[in-house]
Amino acid sequence: ILNYDIMARFRRRTCIILLLFILFICSIMMALKTLRPDRAGFGDPFGLGLLPELQQRTALLDSKQNSLNRVQGDTVTHVSNLRSIPVNTMKASMPPVNKLEEESSSPNYNFHIFYYTWYGNPQFDGKYLHWNHPLLPHWDPKIANNYPKGRHNPPEDIGANFYPELGSYSSKDPAVIDAHMKQMRSASTGVIVLSWYPPGMADENGEPTDDLVPVILDNAYKYSLKVTFHIEPYKDRDDHSMYHNVKYIIDKYGSHPAFYRHKTSTGRSLPMFYVYDSYVTIPEIWANLLTVSGSQSIRNTPYDALFIALLVEERHKHDIHRSGFDGMYTYFATNGFSYGSSHHNWASLKAFCDSNNLMFIPSVGPGYIDTSIRPWNNHNTRNRVNGKYYETAFSAALLVRPEIISITSFNEWHEGTQIEKAVPKRTGQVVYLDYKPHKPNVYLELTQKWSEKYRKEQEQWLM
Repeated sequence: ILNYDIMARFRRRTCIILLLFILFICSIMMALKTLRPDRAGFGDPFGLGLLPELQQRTALLDSKQNSLNRVQGDTVTHVSNLRSIPVNTMKASMPPVNKLEEESSSPNYNFHIFYYTWYGNPQFDGKYLHWNHPLLPHWDPKIANNYPKGRHNPPEDIGANFYPELGSYSSKDPAVIDAHMKQMRSASTGVIVLSWYPPGMADENGEPTDDLVPVILDNAYKYSLKVTFHIEPYKDRDDHSMYHNVKYIIDKYGSHPAFYRHKTSTGRSLPMFYVYDSYVTIPEIWANLLTVSGSQSIRNTPYDALFIALLVEERHKHDIHRSGFDGMYTYFATNGFSYGSSHHNWASLKAFCDSNNLMFIPSVGPGYIDTSIRPWNNHNTRNRVNGKYYETAFSAALLVRPEIISITSFNEWHEGTQIEKAVPKRTGQVVYLDYKPHKPNVYLELTQKWSEKYRKEQEQWLM
């Protein structure tokens, strides 16, 4: 009987140990999945609801594809409910401790960072802008009924999962602009890719910001940064309006010392324009503007430039080439969401670009979460894993040896892709995410680390 009891206890203990081991393995697998999520086809629910529908103006485009309505860049986030956010203890491999803001890091003009100036508050704008973003309903009414409606109520309740160290700031605040330039310089980025709408135009949750461009340029110059433009999908954007808007930008801002020009392999120094949602316009329209023989051609004129298209689906690479664009970027910080944003596709995209004399600009990001205004979109959250996700993206980008790397983003707080300083905050029943166990500047430090690594590796590529 004694031996039987001993054996029974032994078997129970063995089963418990085995169960704990299995749970441990499952936890590791979940962490790895966060870093490299399963491939997500473009037709998954996120793609159907968040990317603007492909606008078919002729039969030349397939009318079945939908894509991400960023609401002109507004896939906003907030954290009234953190159930879907896994807690993790993995630590990023940090660079040596240093005070980046006190040490001058030379800007890396091959590191481009997306920047937004659409935020407002009562002190500078008379009201809150963007921080009070509404919650967007799911396209399926049955699903939409299961989630809250309304809008955020700043300053305690803002449209973001993280909370800025600068609070619910205004993009017009001179102190904020200076702080942003200082942070971007400390991160060793070199080119600000400024979200831009033509004069008098804005996204549906903001107000026109073109008047702020001279201030951005002046402050960028102070920190030896350059500014290029991220052309948003404004109303009636086509070959004619783009020609006039490019002319407007170059005529008005092109002589500023902070205006970015890229030196090409042929020795020319040309302005660069990123074109968000470029796929919305058919290749034949773009070709009018971007090919030498086009009816509205900008080529070989004083307004010629490098135009970089957004690649979402694989087939877009052929449309981009046919349109006359000079390159492509991937923008989204969600590895596995779209073909373009999936790290494992970057090598083939780079090969395609190399064989067609195009630039390939992969976009890396620290994570993604937009459950604030899209509380139904938990499955597209990309956990930051305390910086590991960001480093994985940089590592994937360096593998394809790109001429430029773009960073999504400095301050797209709505999408949770920001590297701007964030702080812990709890208010009422709302608990914001933060960068702990690291300091608020951890993603600036990681960016600087990879900027230096990129510089060193690029020297080897060019040998």
